Amino acid sequence: MTSMLYTEAKKREDALANFLKDIVSIPSLSSQEGDVVKFMAEAMKTLGYDEVKIDGMGNLLGRIGNGPRVIAFDGHCDTVDIGDISLWTQQKPYPGVVDKAAGKVYGRGTADQKGGVAASIYGVAMLKQLGLVPENLTIWVVASVQEEDCDGLCWQYIVKEDKLGPEFVCSTEPTSLQIYHGHRGRMEIEIETKGVSCHGSAPERGVNAVYKMAEIIKDIEKLNESLPPVEPLGKGTVTISHIRSTSPSLCAVADSCTIHLDRRLTTGENEQTAIAELKALPGVQKADAIIRILDYAVPSWTGLVYPTKKYYPTWLIPETSPQVTSAIAGYKDTFGEDPVVSHWIFSTNGVSICGMYGIPCIGFGPGHEKFAHFPNEETDIEHLTRACAFYASLAIEYSKTPAPAK
Repeated sequence: MTSMLYTEAKKREDALANFLKDIVSIPSLSSQEGDVVKFMAEAMKTLGYDEVKIDGMGNLLGRIGNGPRVIAFDGHCDTVDIGDISLWTQQKPYPGVVDKAAGKVYGRGTADQKGGVAASIYGVAMLKQLGLVPENLTIWVVASVQEEDCDGLCWQYIVKEDKLGPEFVCSTEPTSLQIYHGHRGRMEIEIETKGVSCHGSAPERGVNAVYKMAEIIKDIEKLNESLPPVEPLGKGTVTISHIRSTSPSLCAVADSCTIHLDRRLTTGENEQTAIAELKALPGVQKADAIIRILDYAVPSWTGLVYPTKKYYPTWLIPETSPQVTSAIAGYKDTFGEDPVVSHWIFSTNGVSICGMYGIPCIGFGPGHEKFAHFPNEETDIEHLTRACAFYASLAIEYSKTPAPAK
């Protein structure tokens, strides 16, 4: 049956590639996704979805089936900006382009990650068109918003406000068609030092906050080197991604200095352990520095503000879980070969789906992680076709597993 799904997906290949081209051609930076959400909502209706709705945050949710067991496919429809346009030497970021000779779709968002959104929309619709929707399943396909600015916020809203609590979610972020079952978490942290300003002609009269920060910067570099590797997700990391200072003028000693930290969290690390490590740094203690976890409170395209802390938990589910084993079985049946099982380097909505709420999550998506946020972004058309077939197969395979205990 599932090899037939690949054949059926192949019949839809041109339509799927052109659908991706169309949604890539609609720019959709975080908090500006309204036009592409509305376009995809109409496409879902045309493809025969049983229910299509846009929630208060602006996430698009399409339902097929009405069984007692609920699963979902998630992909975000926002993108990062284009960056330096001169670096787009092969194709421009907009509009999207289908190059059948090269077997590619080009444009901003093809890999990260409108390709996964397009393939899941088509893959689940294909199940209905073929009369293969498992009777025991309700399947939701979600095109979520604001992920690039605040991964997982969309699913905080979906779980808490939409009251959607699936027993399993497949993220369609790019995985090079591999099966992923976790990734490191992350935090956004600021450290601030205070000084006393004075005229720059006599710096000894003041206290330079930048000099106080210099020792902390060295300590953070050493901290990153000392963090131990933890299998299978690898070591946690910490890096300084931004530094700024304030003073009355450019002819004055700095009265404050602030650094922004990107802290990646491996298994066993969390908000408390990461902050404790920073507080223990000699430079932090000597400077009596202020440490704070940042907050996110930016309106979505609907105008809704849904504040959250910028702490995104690590998550990992076992390879022996029914979610992973169903994915492996579906892959083997569809493509006649064993899949690669691994994990992401970057972060996804899984930080809230599984990290916060404990909903088992896997990843499988078209495109390569290396093209995320990259000029000349691309996705293979064959990846789209295979992902479309896999999503249909995964739903069928998972429907055969025992329902989880309540």
